[in-house]
Amino acid sequence: MVVFDQSKPLDFIALGRLCIDLNANEIHRPMEETVTFTKYVGGSPANITIAAARLGLKSGFIGRISDDQHGRFIRQYLIKNGIDTSNVITNESYSVTGLAFTEIKSPTDCSILMYRDNVADLKLEPADIDENYIKSAKSLLISGTALAASPSREAALKAVELAKRNGVVVMFDIDYRAYTWGTKEEAGIYASLIAEKSDVIFGGREEFQLMELMLGRVADDEAIASRWLDKGAKLVVIKHGGDGSVVYTPSGEQFVGKIYPTDVVKTFGAGDSYAGAFIYGLISGQEIPTCQKWGAAAASIVVASHSCSDAMPQLSQIQAVIAKHEQ
Repeated sequence: MVVFDQSKPLDFIALGRLCIDLNANEIHRPMEETVTFTKYVGGSPANITIAAARLGLKSGFIGRISDDQHGRFIRQYLIKNGIDTSNVITNESYSVTGLAFTEIKSPTDCSILMYRDNVADLKLEPADIDENYIKSAKSLLISGTALAASPSREAALKAVELAKRNGVVVMFDIDYRAYTWGTKEEAGIYASLIAEKSDVIFGGREEFQLMELMLGRVADDEAIASRWLDKGAKLVVIKHGGDGSVVYTPSGEQFVGKIYPTDVVKTFGAGDSYAGAFIYGLISGQEIPTCQKWGAAAASIVVASHSCSDAMPQLSQIQAVIAKHEQ
C-alpha cells in the first residue's frame, strides 16, 4: 500500500522538535518534591528518528538547535546514533532549547512540564529546506509541533510540497501539545493542511478529533479514517494507548493491534517508540500486523524504562518481547 523508492540513499528524514527531556529521578512523588533529574535528548520527532536509526534505518533530521551546551549535546547524541545532522542548523540568533521536565507520580499518573518560549526548533525557516536533501530520502516525517508557529510551520509546508514533488513518502505525526498552541481549532486547521498531503498519518484518537473541530463534528474512528483515506492517505494509524492501535487502509481493511504487558515505569515515550518501529517495519517491507507488533513491543520496552531516547530498542529486543508473549 505504501511504496518506497528503493533507489534513494536515505530511508527516513524527520522534521521538527529537538529538545531536552529532564526525567525525574525521585519517582512516585510530585515534582514539587523532586530535586534531581536525568537529562536525555527529547522531542517526538527526535525520539522517532532515534528509534528508526537504532533499528537500522539510514536516518537524517531537519531542524534547528540552540547555540549553547544543550544544542551541542543534541547534535552529538544524534551523530552517536548514526543520524545525519547535515541539515540540523545551529540557530545563530539568541534562542534556547526546549525543556521538558517529567513528573512520575505512578506508572499511570505522569505529566510533563514544558518550557517552549523562544525555542530554537520553531526558528526553522523555509530557506533551510533543501530540496536535494529531501529527495534523497524514501520518507519524510513531519511532527505537528513544527506547525505551532512561524516560520517553522511554513518550513514544514514547503518540505511536504518538495517531498510530494520528488516521490518521497510523507508521514505525519499529529503530536498535539496544548501548551504550544493558542486554540485547539488553530491546531486542527494546520494539522489538516499536512494530513491531506500525507501518505501515513499517526495520532491518538483525541488528536485526530482536533481536525474534526473545523467541521463542527465528533466522528468515530471509521469516519475519521475515511476522511483522510478519501483524500489520498495510504494508511491511517489511530493509537488507543493501553488498548492498542487500529490501522485503516483504502481497501477497507482494519488491522487491530494489541499491546504487550510490561512493568510500566512511565507512560510517555510509548507513541514515539511505536511509530519508530512501525515505520521501520513499513520501510523493510513487513505486513501491517507485523508493523503493529513491532511497534507494540517497542512501546512496552520504552515505558518500562526511565528514558525515552536512550531506551529505544534494537530489533533483537523487539523480537524477544514478541517471542516471550506469543509462545
